[in-house]
Amino acid sequence: MKTTDALADTLWHTVSPHRCQLGESPFWHPQEQMLYWVDILGKQVLRANIYMGSVETWNLPAEPGCMAPTEGGGLVLALRDGIYLAPAWGSELQLLTKLDYDPANMRANDGKCDRFGRFWVGTIDETRSAHNAALYCIDARGRHDTGDVQVACQISPASGMTTANGLAFSPDDATLYWADTPSHTVWAWDFDSTTARITNQHAFVRFTPKPSDWQPMAPDADTNGYGGRPDGAAVDVQGNYWVAMYEGQRVNQFAPDGQLLTSIASPMLCPTMVCFGGEDLKTLYVTSAQHKGGATGLPVQPLAGAVVSMRVQVPGLPVNFFRDRNPQGARSGHR
Repeated sequence: MKTTDALADTLWHTVSPHRCQLGESPFWHPQEQMLYWVDILGKQVLRANIYMGSVETWNLPAEPGCMAPTEGGGLVLALRDGIYLAPAWGSELQLLTKLDYDPANMRANDGKCDRFGRFWVGTIDETRSAHNAALYCIDARGRHDTGDVQVACQISPASGMTTANGLAFSPDDATLYWADTPSHTVWAWDFDSTTARITNQHAFVRFTPKPSDWQPMAPDADTNGYGGRPDGAAVDVQGNYWVAMYEGQRVNQFAPDGQLLTSIASPMLCPTMVCFGGEDLKTLYVTSAQHKGGATGLPVQPLAGAVVSMRVQVPGLPVNFFRDRNPQGARSGHR
């Protein structure tokens, strides 16, 4: 295993001076050459022109758990109370469908599209007691023909999960990854990408739970033997799984067999999600959150809530676009 704790300060670059409360769901838009992400608690979508150093913000009516670009040129957004389409930046939102949960106690969390353009959205049990998080697959490819949006619950609320995270697909579309953050586990399923069916659930990586007396009192957040819990993830072209370790102050890279390849210290205590971008997809972007654990004596975290980036050797997979067969200039060929 390779670690980079000593080099962390020289590896990372600050992408934006903006500080999110809970930054998540980053993706690199290849046509616009811009980085997108959300601030869930701040109820905003953000995008940055990396080359110009500018950042735009867009206020939303509810928390955006995740999003993806659409082939029609806009965004699909999973808000607290449903799935919405935005035809353009800042445009009026159009309700696409509702999901089967109570938004008073749950909301959308981590999610992204598969290569067929279906939007996968996980939920979070905000009570942390019902353990009824689920994973939904939203397929709108036929809605302009039939008027229907197909919503399939692929991981049931009865599965005992609490916080959906870590969603990613292997390069060959044979494996779907999904993490339950509080249980410190990344799961894997055999994935039939044609039917969107998942089978054969098995543990991909299990992490050591947080010690009851752990406090983030030092710059090295795993001082007490705690390396954090799995948050958002992405996969590179070699099939390696990259995951942000919340409260672990690091990003981990795992081989397809679950072997830890690299552990990279981050400048934030709470990195939240990773994505690959830049023209060559060799820039790793990481969003983060401001710590809300109520711990005393927190170390100074000047980059808490920021987005940072670093160069990597292996390119990542490009973002997948949401497809709804929009007859007005829909683009195709995104993978």
